[in-house]
Amino acid sequence: MIIQAQIDDLAAIKQCAELAYAPYVAAIGRKPAPMVADFAKLIFEKKVHIKKDGEQNLTGFIVFYPQSDVMHLENIAVMPFAHGMGIGRQLMRYCEEQAIALGLNSIELYTNEKMSANLAIYPKLGYLETDRRIEDGFHRVYFRKQLV
Repeated sequence: MIIQAQIDDLAAIKQCAELAYAPYVAAIGRKPAPMVADFAKLIFEKKVHIKKDGEQNLTGFIVFYPQSDVMHLENIAVMPFAHGMGIGRQLMRYCEEQAIALGLNSIELYTNEKMSANLAIYPKLGYLETDRRIEDGFHRVYFRKQLV
């Protein structure tokens, strides 16, 4: 089950972000934006959703919110011990369901061009590349998925 994050989940969410994005620090030359996000603020704004295992250990999280006429997917991360269990796909599907429930017809996201795994997986999930640009010193690749 995917649920809205609470402030008690903050430490686990931060740990998940650190572990999930740490392999990219050297390639990017600094911590990626998701590693330094203000998760307390995002939790307070009800933008963070989490997935836990049967023992109530956080297995992954996703940050998304409506922005204009699309759902903006800001961040998604899965704990290393949960890789290959379909957690990322479940979180992505949840975001899509929430977008549809709000009457939004697409999801927009970006990733860093150095995150080659993301560049490969998003098209497999139905996302099309829409733009590449440099923002805040990061080389970002934008994707969009039409839902209806």
